[in-house]
Amino acid sequence: MTIRVAVVDDHQLFRRGVIGILQAADDIDVVGEGIDGTEAVELAERLLPDVLIMDLSMPKMTGLEATQRIHAVDPQLKILILTVNEEERSLFDAIKQGAQGYVIKTIDPEELVHAVRRVHLGEAVVPGNLALRILSDMAHPKHPPVGEGCVEPLTTREVEVLRELGTGAANKDIAKRLFISENTVRNHVRNILDKLHMSNRVEAATYAVREGLIRE
Repeated sequence: MTIRVAVVDDHQLFRRGVIGILQAADDIDVVGEGIDGTEAVELAERLLPDVLIMDLSMPKMTGLEATQRIHAVDPQLKILILTVNEEERSLFDAIKQGAQGYVIKTIDPEELVHAVRRVHLGEAVVPGNLALRILSDMAHPKHPPVGEGCVEPLTTREVEVLRELGTGAANKDIAKRLFISENTVRNHVRNILDKLHMSNRVEAATYAVREGLIRE
């Protein structure tokens, strides 16, 4: 399956570089590009890409504002943030508003391609060494404790998978750690989101941190 991607960044040289890297991958097709948040919203509505990659600091409308608007209209569209500063407060806010994750602009080309593939699969892309700090910062009371107030209580295995989500682990890593298949992991993640009434892995990971399933 070809992944349809749109790239938005106000620096033309960098944007074209990202596009070139992605176009070199057999399973990725860059269907559009833009220079600011306003164009990001327009591209999302007009082209319906699978993944939207965009900078945070852009003219007319920031990446954070664009994320809020896009996610409100199409929560299924995967947004991957480009940033030069992983300490930026708006980066945390973008993830809370629906972005699937972020990558640093100094990332290796092959890692960027891998990040796009992970996001397309619905995985959260947050660098491992910062995952717990970011998720802890995001955490705030919203859902009842595990097993209380859910449509169905989480199984022991689902709690284990949820704990792994809180570390920012990819499906293949969770599968290896728990000695199960990637397909089984995907099924567990889907069940967890359904039971806890959550929309994405980032929200589930935040929940795992807040409930003490993950400890720094």
